[in-house]
Amino acid sequence: MVNRSFLPSPKYYFGDTSFGNLMKKRIYHVLIIASAYDAFMLETDGRIDEQIFNEYVSLNLRYPPQFIISTSTQEAFKILQEENIDLIITMFNIEKIDTFELAKTIKAKYPAKPLVVLTPFSREVSLKVSLDNLSIIDYIFSWLGNADILLAIIKLIEDKMNLEHDVEEAGVQVIMLVEDSIRFYSSYLPQIYKIIFKQSRLFMTEGLNEHQKTLRMRGRPKILLATNFEEAVSYFKKYKENFLGIITDISYKHGGIMDEQAGINLARMVKKEDPDIPIILQSADLKYKPIADELKVGFLNKNSKTLLQDLKDFIIENFAFGDFIFRDPVTQAEVNRASDLQQLQNKIFEIPDDSLRYHLSQNHFSKWLYARALFPIARTFKSLTLDDFNDLDEVRRYLYDAIASFRMNKARGVIAQFYRDRYDEYLTFTRIGEGSIGGKARGLAFLDSMIKRHREFNEFQNLLVTIPRTVVISTDVFDEFMEENDLYFFALSDVTDREILERFVRARLPFRIHEDLYTFISHIDGPIAIRSSSLLEDSHYQPFAGIYSTYMIPNIHNNERLMMDMLSTAIKCVYASVFYADSKAYMSATHNLIDEEKMAIVLQEVVGNQHNHRFYPAISGVARSLNYYPIEPEKPEDGIVQLAFGLGKHIVDGGITLRFVPKYPRKILQLSSPQTALAETQKTFYALDLRPESFHPAVDDTVNLLKLNIEDAEGDNTMKFVASTYDFENNMLRDGVLHHGKRVITFSNILKNNHIPLADILQRILQVGQQEMNNPIEIEFAVNLHPPEGMPKIFSLLQIRPIVNLNEEPHENLEAVSQEEILLKSNSALGNGVIDNVYDFIYIRPETFNAANNLEVAHRIETINHQYLKEGRNYILVGPGRWGSSDPWLGIPVKWPQISAARVIVESGLANYKVDPSQGTHFFHNLTSFEVGYFTINPYINDGFYDLVYLNRQEAIYEDNFLRIIRFQHPLIVKINGKKSQGLILKPIP
Repeated sequence: MVNRSFLPSPKYYFGDTSFGNLMKKRIYHVLIIASAYDAFMLETDGRIDEQIFNEYVSLNLRYPPQFIISTSTQEAFKILQEENIDLIITMFNIEKIDTFELAKTIKAKYPAKPLVVLTPFSREVSLKVSLDNLSIIDYIFSWLGNADILLAIIKLIEDKMNLEHDVEEAGVQVIMLVEDSIRFYSSYLPQIYKIIFKQSRLFMTEGLNEHQKTLRMRGRPKILLATNFEEAVSYFKKYKENFLGIITDISYKHGGIMDEQAGINLARMVKKEDPDIPIILQSADLKYKPIADELKVGFLNKNSKTLLQDLKDFIIENFAFGDFIFRDPVTQAEVNRASDLQQLQNKIFEIPDDSLRYHLSQNHFSKWLYARALFPIARTFKSLTLDDFNDLDEVRRYLYDAIASFRMNKARGVIAQFYRDRYDEYLTFTRIGEGSIGGKARGLAFLDSMIKRHREFNEFQNLLVTIPRTVVISTDVFDEFMEENDLYFFALSDVTDREILERFVRARLPFRIHEDLYTFISHIDGPIAIRSSSLLEDSHYQPFAGIYSTYMIPNIHNNERLMMDMLSTAIKCVYASVFYADSKAYMSATHNLIDEEKMAIVLQEVVGNQHNHRFYPAISGVARSLNYYPIEPEKPEDGIVQLAFGLGKHIVDGGITLRFVPKYPRKILQLSSPQTALAETQKTFYALDLRPESFHPAVDDTVNLLKLNIEDAEGDNTMKFVASTYDFENNMLRDGVLHHGKRVITFSNILKNNHIPLADILQRILQVGQQEMNNPIEIEFAVNLHPPEGMPKIFSLLQIRPIVNLNEEPHENLEAVSQEEILLKSNSALGNGVIDNVYDFIYIRPETFNAANNLEVAHRIETINHQYLKEGRNYILVGPGRWGSSDPWLGIPVKWPQISAARVIVESGLANYKVDPSQGTHFFHNLTSFEVGYFTINPYINDGFYDLVYLNRQEAIYEDNFLRIIRFQHPLIVKINGKKSQGLILKPIP
């Protein structure tokens, strides 16, 4: 189990590197002008296209160019006129025409196209190059019969084309080769590029998924070729802040004449400006080695039989390629090494003081990070000196924290691939498998991205806005599970939910994910939520909220095998819930095919704290960007929030919550008087039972959840910021729990005293979320008010889903409709538009209503609803209390599939049974998603109108002790004005 002394937090902010914006200019089409013989050699013996393609693949490069070979100048000019050629290569001795003269002719006509002369190495060619003015030609290379040179030419030109932009955009590094010998640089460049591409494959591992890895290749160091002193100095002056290293000959032209000391003078100039830039001097004359030693630069003997290997060794060692090797500053012996950023972070506290001091003083950390294209943190480390810190312990802590923050920021907003050897607590969102991640997971990934893109979410004091650490098992694992265990036929049959569950639990998960799951649980300290994330879940128009199961399991730190058994069982239980009767009924109601549904699984840390054998958060909540019940001065667009103490199941099940508008956090009707607060605030809460024996396979996913009284949390020290105390003697509420008396969940220290800026956070999230989804939204969240010591409080976003856009509201003024025409009227109506195709009206008989019968009434309605679905009919449903509540004493406890044929649902109060709008449940969300009208009326206190006398006079097609069904000959007209929260049901007009 990981001991996390450092909780990831954005202590230092690092911007992103837009690798997708690098290397925008590419060579796609290359024209090679060659003799018939050379063309034959290239196409047949050389197989140039195949060689280049294989070279690109082996080096993990993309976009291999297409080669067009021409054997005559006439054909070449025709191709240039008709094709979009990016690079021209002329080979020596074409049609007995001077290759250099041909190159000049082409360049004169096409000056913007890069042109390279490829010629065999000979004394005559060298003499011609030295005597003629060939500056019009971009490059001259020596053809040695190896396709490697073509790759080097293409990459050299691409580097030059993209250099200025990529250095400015991201800080891409530069390696400069200063060499005037065509023979030597034709050998060097292919080797240098191979070294760089190998290094690129190493730093690809810093990418969090395959797409990121590929893009990171664009951040590799670029190579510049200079052939004289002035050109080299010009490049250095322009890009000196980005130089990774220099490889230079000693003798080349300076001021137009050969200078035997040019390379030495260049090295002195560079070392004077930046002593940390590594330089290699190379010469066939060994007399220059003492000078190189004096300048503290490398030296290569051009006559060495191992020249290219020596070059490779020097580059890897001095240009910070490969692993970061911690060395003893005196002996240069290796004391430790790190192969990637994760290992570097973990070894910061292990290396000796003198080694740390040495590497920091030599700027080695920054160089290594630059070489791995980790530009933002490399820039930060480049400016560090030992004088910036009081001691080495402070240095270590800074380096560790900065790398941690960088890794956390880099992982934000990215769906990373799960690599078990690299997984740790800094990866916020990872996926196992290659299939879809499902709707719920997409919402989480979107939230993670939104947090990253909007820096204001990181600017709240002492509060971290985040999503819980998440791993998604994608839908291809579900497919594999179903097929390997031959489950489809059985699951789609009419067997009971219990039989489906038992069969699924006996099945085996695909073997390939076992090690990944073991790795995941070894990095998790707390309980795990196993949540559904189906293809259809949380879609814009048919959100499957609350239809599939979600389980929670405790974390058994000393028994990984038991933990694995519980996790595997919970995953299979979620898979089974796809085929439960309620799920099948829902699929039928939404005209979807159940065999097309696929299930991904979200594995997520549960937000909260442990209290003996219980686990729960201090705050959970649901917030919507639209408030359908605004009270002046509130507006619908101000949104609405519901808060609960404990797990969020209390909210989604329709329990009593605290409702407030983020813009007006102190205006809470439920707290308008002590008596109202005592009556209308939360009395119970949910917690996870951490005892392992409490979890077992069950159709009911709440099998190990505890429903407790608020008083049960008294000893947990969790109510300090969320509760007030009722002072009986003075008949008043006192904020906090320092006084004796009854605890009332008011969240006053949060909403009134602003212990954390919860209202501000929610207001901003709802605003940004709605803008980015271009749709009204609903979010679920939880808050950890008791994080580890020294860490900020944690606001965790758990889910985001769209609220469906409804129809246009009626044009007429609903207030002007005469009462004689109205069957039912609500001033708290949810929905929008006109419904004119419903003939049936089902209502619970107020005169016989008894809450003790609500469970039986729910079963009766389910039977009736099934018949309506079978007949393809709809109805209006009216009843007392809160529809969909899991507490039968608050209302009739139906689930959505039991009333899915209803087009309008009305919650009605009675003389002794007042009802409030039940916003906040998954049930409620489904009502709005299917554009079901939702009315609340309390006619006994003149809140709305309900013509029971009219209804009771109508002949019923069915009635019993609980309800009546009336079928009219003409449709009931329903009109809803969502902006004004007004709704009418009109009597049928013959």
